[in-house]
Amino acid sequence: MSNAITLENVTVAYRRHPALHHLSGAFASGSLSAVVGPNGAGKSSLLNAITGAVPLSGGRITLAPELRETVAYLPQRSAIDRQFPLRVDELVQLGAWRQSGAFRGVTRALREAAAEALARVGLEGFGARLIGELSAGQFQRLLFARLLLQDARLILLDEPFNAVDERTVRDMLMLVQRWHGEGRTVIAVLHDLAQVRAHFPQALLLAREPIAWGETRTVLGADNLGRARMLSMAWDEAAPMCGRAA
Repeated sequence: MSNAITLENVTVAYRRHPALHHLSGAFASGSLSAVVGPNGAGKSSLLNAITGAVPLSGGRITLAPELRETVAYLPQRSAIDRQFPLRVDELVQLGAWRQSGAFRGVTRALREAAAEALARVGLEGFGARLIGELSAGQFQRLLFARLLLQDARLILLDEPFNAVDERTVRDMLMLVQRWHGEGRTVIAVLHDLAQVRAHFPQALLLAREPIAWGETRTVLGADNLGRARMLSMAWDEAAPMCGRAA
């Protein structure tokens, strides 16, 4: 199996303090992976490094050639200004900007595609609402609808199920499973370890450095989780292990 993303001794630092260091390995093409670890472990930094949003302090990240122009990224909800006066259908349509171009008008085909995406995530008829009028769960569904329009082969999700209702989590997990079944590569930063065990066959456990990477049942073993906790306790800002470690 070919690799979608290859990481070679990757290090990311902020103000000379490493958020993530000496990470080497690969995400296989078509794999479904969770990135887990304590707060401040470098999970979001990894996704930002893959997208190129933050520069590397060392090492190299290589994307498969067919993926370089087809990456979809869902940031944490806290990174999005929900007070911006944007309609639901307009935000979804932004998912197609690579195909349609930034300065081309909204075509009938694009409007129909946006409406179909909203229907697929349970938001049929919501297109004319402002994004600030949506509940937390509805807004997360909206972000998944935008991902549908991007139609990317590589999908990066940063805490996609945090602080949303159980029904939304269940429905969006079904969409993630569908993407995996279509052969897309999906990487998600997650906190709920029970959720990871149930739905993600591969996992990467970080504690600013790699602890374990491979099959989820092995990665989330007690010894590995214990080591991650011990490393987190040594940080200047100690953080408890996130998620449910059964």
